[in-house]
Amino acid sequence: MEIKQVEFVISNTNIAKCPQDKKPEYAFIGRSNVGKSSLINCLANNKKLAHTSSKPGKTQLINHFIVDETWYLVDLPGYGYAKVSKNSRQKFQKMIEDYILERPNLINLFVLIDSRIPPQQIDLEFMEWLGENQVPFSMVYTKIDKLKSNQLNKNLHTYHKKMLESWAEIPVYFATSAETGAGKTEILSYIAEINRKLEVN
Repeated sequence: MEIKQVEFVISNTNIAKCPQDKKPEYAFIGRSNVGKSSLINCLANNKKLAHTSSKPGKTQLINHFIVDETWYLVDLPGYGYAKVSKNSRQKFQKMIEDYILERPNLINLFVLIDSRIPPQQIDLEFMEWLGENQVPFSMVYTKIDKLKSNQLNKNLHTYHKKMLESWAEIPVYFATSAETGAGKTEILSYIAEINRKLEVN
């Protein structure tokens, strides 16, 4: 599956202002600097779609993009060490939580994780929170082009071992690279398959 057309629709801080139609939404989130904007641009075949920056925390709004007029790709603010005030951070957190918990159109949340580093408590706790709130999500390992395959396999094994300390099974996961396009087809095929099932139902 290839995306043919992506158009920016709206940015906002209030879920009440999100698009009012019933099209399915697939949202992307991760710690600041995990490579979210680059991956979104890779999926969309558009290097300028999501704003990339060397400074973490640039996405500060809920950004909706309509894909092939059938579903929304949603770019959510990152969590973690963005250099913003405590007050701003709390606003981001509430905005993200409101969207994730209250947006009926949200079908799946893609949680981005840097494949190069050990499991981070902030990511593990965030996924625990998603599980507790029964939010459907998938794990997306980023920047796999920076690792040799044996190191990547070792890192994923370490991560999954850590996850299994509190999870009965590993959620659906993808290994990706915005540089090489690895994992792009798998993610888009996964979305297409879910959309097909939604149409049947």
